Amino acid sequence: MLVLQKSDLKNRQKWTDAGIELPDFDIETVSATTKQSPAWIHFGAGNIFRGFIAELQQQLLNAKLAQTGIIAVVPFDYDIIERIFTPFDNLTLLAIMNADGTLRKKVIASVTEVLPANSANKAAWERLCRIFTAPELQIVSFTITEKGYSLYGIDGNLTQIAENDMKNGNTKPVHTMSVITALLYERFKKNKAPLALVSMDNCSHNGETLKKSVCQIAQAWIKNGFVDAGFMDYLTDEQKIAFPWTMIDKITPRPATSVQKQLEALGITNIAPITTNRNSYTAPFVNAEPAQYLVIEDKFPAGRPAFEKLKDCGVFMTNRDTVNRVEQMKVTACLNPLHTALAVYGCLLGYKYIADEMKNPYLTKLIKRIGYDEGLPVVANPRIINPADFIEEVITKRLPNPNIPDTPQRIATDTSQKIPVRFVETIKSYISQNKPMDFFVGIPLAIAGWFRYLLAVDDNGNAFEPSSDPMLEDLQKALAGVRLGEQNTAKGVLPPLLKNKTLFGTDLTQTVLAQKIESYFIELTAGRGAVAKTLEKYV
Repeated sequence: MLVLQKSDLKNRQKWTDAGIELPDFDIETVSATTKQSPAWIHFGAGNIFRGFIAELQQQLLNAKLAQTGIIAVVPFDYDIIERIFTPFDNLTLLAIMNADGTLRKKVIASVTEVLPANSANKAAWERLCRIFTAPELQIVSFTITEKGYSLYGIDGNLTQIAENDMKNGNTKPVHTMSVITALLYERFKKNKAPLALVSMDNCSHNGETLKKSVCQIAQAWIKNGFVDAGFMDYLTDEQKIAFPWTMIDKITPRPATSVQKQLEALGITNIAPITTNRNSYTAPFVNAEPAQYLVIEDKFPAGRPAFEKLKDCGVFMTNRDTVNRVEQMKVTACLNPLHTALAVYGCLLGYKYIADEMKNPYLTKLIKRIGYDEGLPVVANPRIINPADFIEEVITKRLPNPNIPDTPQRIATDTSQKIPVRFVETIKSYISQNKPMDFFVGIPLAIAGWFRYLLAVDDNGNAFEPSSDPMLEDLQKALAGVRLGEQNTAKGVLPPLLKNKTLFGTDLTQTVLAQKIESYFIELTAGRGAVAKTLEKYV
């Protein structure tokens, strides 16, 4: 029997006999050192963090290139702490899913402490303040998804939470961006020490997005008299506070039953996934693909981990322009838009796994059209990663990997937050370069497919539950009059949405694509089987 707890790891041989790699450092010593002199705190303790970022720090600890671990912070779903971290002594079992069906298994022990980002929790808030005011702190990083940075709703107005935080000040912040700003103010008051705030989310110009939100909250607090005016000088002095840009890429799907069974067969107990009070589906293990990339702008005024000393870890330290090129390559052409297109059409066509979708010739033609024909022509080569090689790996190796149980339903989460980056950035590039878009098929089909998905009826006419999305309710209201099989109800409903700059980041009705999107949408709603027929017709 194997128990995922520190005490059980002391019997190293039985874990090694089970083919599981263990940390090559003293976990208690690292935990004590981190508590005394924290260097890295991370917001968003989900799969990508546990299966990639925490594993990177473990490599550094194993190689004696670091002495401290990472303190993780859970923004809202505090149930994760009590059910996933605490019972397992903050350990994670990482299962890397090879295409041949085998697993490479590691116990990750670099997370030394997990806290809620809850200003109403006195003990947790005081601890967060102590961490943020520690002069040794070098990095605050984030994997909180695109919506974690947004202060605005679909109507273009501040969300109620953000507005309340700006009015109520820095003592009881709720929004994650307000929490960060309040903690930064504590550091400003205490010592004005330097720090890097590193977004590792799939947002275009993620560092800039993070900085904009933090500064907007700070400006509101200054205006309302809650904080010192000098705080803004601190936030905008790049010698003090840096917001490096990054690009991250590693598929970490929902916990798979197949992986759970393999781990249980080895004798590992209490490993089953759970659903939290906020409907997060998670587990003590993380299953992930082998491929991984993390490209980081090398701007860390307080110092950083020695990533460059690790071999074959997928980390590239570079400049902002290169990060921007890699990010544009991946997020707007070579992976993310393909994923989103597969997600919405996968849900409509009844697929359960992305890998199975890759066996559908029309879906593969669709994503090749989006990536090769429409995306790559406006992607600048970042040199450190070749775009053609990257997309080839995605389409021929990564997405078809049958051992990756990634679902279109997972990828479809928060699509409204992804559309402006994954598709509209490419459109903007064509506009700025004065290139014609008349030949576009893939991108308008993907957007039209998303609108069709929002009707929550699949291609067989059966209702399904769309994945969570902060704009889902508003978008479904806008499409409430559209009925499958009654094409007239689909006419004229999209232009107000296509004009919405909060939704798309630009007015799509000013492009040649609006008419195509609407035309495709009308065809997609023609009746049962219309989705499959429309794909076959156009791709």
